[in-house]
Amino acid sequence: MSGDGVLDGGCDCGQVRYRLQGPPLVVHACHCRWCQRETGGPFAWNAMIEADRLQPLVGKAVAVVTPSDSGLGQRVHRCPRCWLALWSHYAGSGPAVAFVRVGTLDEPERLPPDVHIFTASRQPWLPWPPAALAVPEYYERDEVWRPECLARRQALLPQIERWQAERDAHVAAGRPVW
Repeated sequence: MSGDGVLDGGCDCGQVRYRLQGPPLVVHACHCRWCQRETGGPFAWNAMIEADRLQPLVGKAVAVVTPSDSGLGQRVHRCPRCWLALWSHYAGSGPAVAFVRVGTLDEPERLPPDVHIFTASRQPWLPWPPAALAVPEYYERDEVWRPECLARRQALLPQIERWQAERDAHVAAGRPVW
């Protein structure tokens, strides 16, 4: 990521604007069938970042719970007027980590994918960058993430573990996760 590490983005109608304060932990291009269906395209392009580094600037996104392959759902934050998906929170890390839709950034070209995941279900007609890091399913974090991002994730672990315990209690009691 070039520049000062600050990136702004927003929805199509301009009602919701946000800022990323610093570089993401990692950028994924996910080629799983769930992401293809959700985006209506060949992959989802997400920048994972600590939720406290995602700063609202204008308006307020609305959280909508949608199904996910895990069965635990995800919270997709959308503009309440144009309904564009801006970021999500998945059940694995809960509200601690935001998966920002890179295409909603003003300068998405600043965040090319670090890794293409779930490429076993990649659309065969999609051109492939020759130097792209790609894995059939998922990867070992230590092999893909930069050391400073691994350290940032380590700092998030207590928050993620609290969320996971709460999530598991909800599941055990038959209550919705979100």
